[in-house]
Amino acid sequence: MKKSYKIDVDCANCANKMEAAAKGTAGVKDAVVNFMALKMNVEFEEGADPKAVMQNVLVNCKKVEEDCEIFL
Repeated sequence: MKKSYKIDVDCANCANKMEAAAKGTAGVKDAVVNFMALKMNVEFEEGADPKAVMQNVLVNCKKVEEDCEIFL
């Protein structure tokens, strides 16, 4: 399953850090952050619970970029 989320991030480099953090989260098959559109597209692994996975993605993103936000 794929879902798109609105994000708030200050710079393209920070968006790259968020993308890497999201990709490293359990339950995420792939993640792409579009800095210009302020969107994160996430593809979830089979059987993963998107709400639970996205809570973990947000925690991991805050570790690398504390000013970022994902609007769940």
